[in-house]
Order: sequence, then C-alpha cells, then structure tokens
Amino acid sequence: MGLLDTTNKEYYQGNDYGNYQFTSLSDIINQFMVVYVGENKIIPKASRVDVAFHAQRALQELSFDTFKSVKSQQIDLPPTLVMPLPHDYVNYTKLSWADSAGIKRPLYPTKSTSNPFQILQNDDGQYSFPADTQLITNADFSSDIEPSWNLITNANTMVGSYQGNVGVIDGKLTWRYVTKNGQGAYNWTQLPIAYQQIDVTGQNYINISADGVAEQITFNTQGGSTDTTDSTVRFGVSTSPPNEMVENIVGSTNGYPSNPNAKTSIFDLQNADGDYSYLEWVGTESSTKEVIDIDVRGVNHVYVIALAITEFPTGQVYGEAVNGNTLDNVSVTNSSASVMLQSPLSNRTESSTWNNYKANTPSENQDDYQDDTYWPAHGERYGLDPQHAQANGSFYIDSRLGRIHFSSNISGKTVILDYISDSLGTDAEMQVHKFAEEAMYKWIAHAIISTSSYGQQLAPRFKKEKFAAVRQAKLRLSSIKLEELTQVLRGKSKQIKH
Repeated sequence: MGLLDTTNKEYYQGNDYGNYQFTSLSDIINQFMVVYVGENKIIPKASRVDVAFHAQRALQELSFDTFKSVKSQQIDLPPTLVMPLPHDYVNYTKLSWADSAGIKRPLYPTKSTSNPFQILQNDDGQYSFPADTQLITNADFSSDIEPSWNLITNANTMVGSYQGNVGVIDGKLTWRYVTKNGQGAYNWTQLPIAYQQIDVTGQNYINISADGVAEQITFNTQGGSTDTTDSTVRFGVSTSPPNEMVENIVGSTNGYPSNPNAKTSIFDLQNADGDYSYLEWVGTESSTKEVIDIDVRGVNHVYVIALAITEFPTGQVYGEAVNGNTLDNVSVTNSSASVMLQSPLSNRTESSTWNNYKANTPSENQDDYQDDTYWPAHGERYGLDPQHAQANGSFYIDSRLGRIHFSSNISGKTVILDYISDSLGTDAEMQVHKFAEEAMYKWIAHAIISTSSYGQQLAPRFKKEKFAAVRQAKLRLSSIKLEELTQVLRGKSKQIKH
C-alpha cells in the first residue's frame, strides 16, 4: 500500500505543499513500537511513554545542529529599537535587515554594551531596600497607555457599533463606548481592559489603591430620547492574566457566552482580613480606595487589572463615542521593606546604559563616506577591527528580559530574525525530515538500551550506529549539489589583477 492518500487535484489545490518530505513524530513513535519493541526483537519491553520521551529529546537535539532551520520572523523595527524574542526561540542563526531591493544586510552582535539590571541606591551610594515602592509603570497615566499597559479591546478607533475602548484622556485612564441595540444583541456591551504584569518576587504583602470614578452613562434610546445606565469600575491584582474575550457580559439572544472578566473571582488573592484583592466603584461613586496587606508570599508575578462594566439594555448610539468611568493614580506598593534588590521605576526595563546606547549612533556607523568608499582618509586607516568593518548596524540580546536591542541606525528598517527552535512548540512542528528518519530510530533505540539493565552490552554498538546515522543525516540535509558547487568553485580560479 502506497504512502500517498491524496489525489493530485487535492494536493495542488490545497496549501500543504512539500509535506511528503516529512514524517510526523507520532508516526515515528508508532513505527518504532512496531518494529523495535516486542518479543524476539532488540528491545523486549518498553512503554510508549518512554519511547515518546526519548523521541522528543531526539527531536530537540537534532533540531539544534542537524535539521534545517526554517524559522524566521520579520518586523518593521519601531522607534524603541527593541524586538521581543519569539515564544519558541532557542538561539539565532542570523539577524539582518532588508533593503529596498529585498537583499538581506547582515547585522553583527556588539559585545561592548548591554542592558544590565540597574540597582536602586540611596544618595550615599548604598543599596536601597525600601518599603512602599511603587511597582506599577505609568501609574499616573502621564504618558500613552501603551507599551507600559497591555490592552484587551476590539476597537482601535471609535467608529461603528458594538465597540469599546480604553485609553488615556486628560491624564486619566478612560473608557469609551459605542453601542447599538437590536439585531439580536440585547444587553450587548463591551469590556475593555488595561493590565500589566509586575514582579513581586521576594515580597510578602502588597497594598493597592486608586482614584476611581463610576458614572451614569447617558445614551440614546431606540425611540430617540435619552436614558442612563449605571457602571462598575474595578481595579485589582490577580495571579493570572485576564481572559482575551471583549464582548458581552450578561449573555444575549444570539448565544454569545458571558465574559469571565466580569466576575470578581478573577481577583484571587486575599489579605489577612479576608478582603479580596480588588477595589470597586459602583453607580456614581467617586473616591480613593485601598486594600492593604494582600498576601503574595510564594508568588513571583501578579497581574494588575483595570476594567469597567457598562450595559446598554435599550440604547442605540450610532458611531458616537460615549466617554465614562475613569481611574487615576493607581498604585501597587510593597507593604514592608524589600529583601530583593530593587531597580528605579524608570529603569526597570531600560537601564541608563541602554538609553545612552540607543540615543547615539554607534562608532561603527559614524564613518564619513566619500566618493562611494568607506575610507575617510585613504591609506591611513590601519589596524581596523574586522568586527566593526561594516555599516549595517549592530545588536545585542537581553536574555533577562527576552528582547533584542538594535543600534539607532536600524530604526524603521525591516528586520529579519532567522532562529532555531527545538521543534516542540506545536504539534504541527513535531515532524522529521525523511533524510533523518533513520537517525531518529537509532537515537531512540540507543537511549532506551543505554538506560535499561538488560541492554548494557548492546549500548556501545547502538552508540556507534546512532553516531553514523546522525552523520549521514547531516550530509543528506546539507543538500550539496555537485553542479552548484562546481559553479561556485569556478570563481575561485579567476585571476586577480594588481
């Protein structure tokens, strides 16, 4: 029976081209269990769990230096000069930026700078371990909501129906709404959220406070008159990020589920008095509130969540934004003196070293180019360091924060990151090129035999077979074509005229 179970028409009209060159990891595990495990076979007994474990380990190890690296990402570098590492990143193979012709210009790492953790100090230089340290970035909303706060909202602009937004207006966190009843959307509303993750490692208790305003929102009714509806504003901390759902709080006739963020149970921490870790303003309340001594022992990170609930039971507002409900001067502070090194609030993610680096053009990009050469003084540039003999720019990786930092001359350019993953990120990635299929079998067999009591005599033999199979896979996957290699080598025989 052949391996192909799709017709030519199904293949060429689909979008899964080239899939025949790969074998899924589940097929390799199944075939290994059939061929290698059992009575009168090389492995008398092995559980599927053991085989699956060693298969995944083999896939990881072979992904690093044997399989082809096919993962890449491209972004337009923002003015922050920062690119987050991909979620399945292990190491990079190449960083470059693409010019107007689509040609990749390689970037080179710089080892002359970094983004170190900046330690909070007293005026006399002593390390500071203060109490009541503000843990929130942009707590007074004196700057734009992003990037310090994350947003959950489906409306970038307040145009259209069934939309809600949250952002900074007049120095306060303000919610905006557009609603349109009818069309089976009874009690439809939006629940925009602003949140950020904060580090509470080493803290025992924290305090939260905020200036909140809950308003009665005035809106147009279906009959052309006006009506009002009450609102609820909440601010608190949770051990989990909020749900990404935006729509609908109480349910609707078209079957949408209720929004879990509308439940107070998302704020799952308590203080010694049994008070939950959130503040609430209802109706037309306007006041400053606080909860003190929230227990965060054993917790490394919490999520600060700000939300407002407003329902429009009979309203119709066509394309008109309704402003209402605000928060200001939000605060999360540690209750007692910290036992961990602290960083100034303004330098928690950006040290002065990084700020100075991105504010200046690096030395390798300051050449005074003349007449299409890189030599400002002909014949006088002796002893040039090759690592700086390029004008494309530089980068370094901040492993502490999981970000790539770029030199200032790359701002706005299209940056391409080619990187290695361990091939275990998603089920779709867990596949093996057929050139390396035998290497997988030999790897798994050697791993099981070398960790068993009965296979110690066979382990050296299978170690050699594994080594030979991996070496063969590397040669096959290198995809050396004699005709292409010959064409390259022809250039090596060219005469160099002096």
